[in-house]
Amino acid sequence: MTPSDTPSERRVGSHELTRRSGAPAPQAQVRRSPAPPPYEPPPKATKPERPALHDKAAAPVMVKMPPPAAVRLAQISWVLSLVVGAITVGYLFIIRQTIDPDIEAIVRGVDSSRPAETVSTAADIVFWCVFGALVTVLLVQITSLVSFNNRRNNARWWMLGILLFLAVTVLAARQFVAVGDRGVPLDRLLLIQLGLSALGLLFSVIPAALRWTRRKHDIRRGSPGSSPSADF
Repeated sequence: MTPSDTPSERRVGSHELTRRSGAPAPQAQVRRSPAPPPYEPPPKATKPERPALHDKAAAPVMVKMPPPAAVRLAQISWVLSLVVGAITVGYLFIIRQTIDPDIEAIVRGVDSSRPAETVSTAADIVFWCVFGALVTVLLVQITSLVSFNNRRNNARWWMLGILLFLAVTVLAARQFVAVGDRGVPLDRLLLIQLGLSALGLLFSVIPAALRWTRRKHDIRRGSPGSSPSADF
């Protein structure tokens, strides 16, 4: 091998010498691709933070506000009507034996030819019909008052219906039951109950009370720094 040999000739010559000497030929280096990076799971989505309770400038807040004066007056009138009605029912039950002869006299005046047993039975029927009507008025008034406090739209219609029914009952009671000396206080109690019920209905149809019912819930915008415990 002379110095004038080219590099390719030199490489061929070296391979030839290696093959003739029996030494193993050098193996070509294999290029390996780099290992992939380890798998990392994607980060979990974080839950959105709850809005702060101390800063509700833009969020509507349900609050418990005092009702208008008209609503308060209607509620007071109906509650007083219930109290007077309960006293009336109790008083009527107490004086039953006392006013029973007066009721029989009224029934006998309608048809004097009826026997005494028939007159007594008719008097009992008249008494218990009036008594049951007054108890029914109390129950319906309680239900209607609860509906009104819960801002139900049909509560006023129930109050109007029971007011008309109470008026008819008062007329019947004054005609057949509120008689004699013991019937005078009963007559006064019935008129007071009827007047308070009518007054409550009048207060409930004032525009402020109608808007209160139509609104259903009291909602306002929260102000910065307001305390929720103070609202409720």
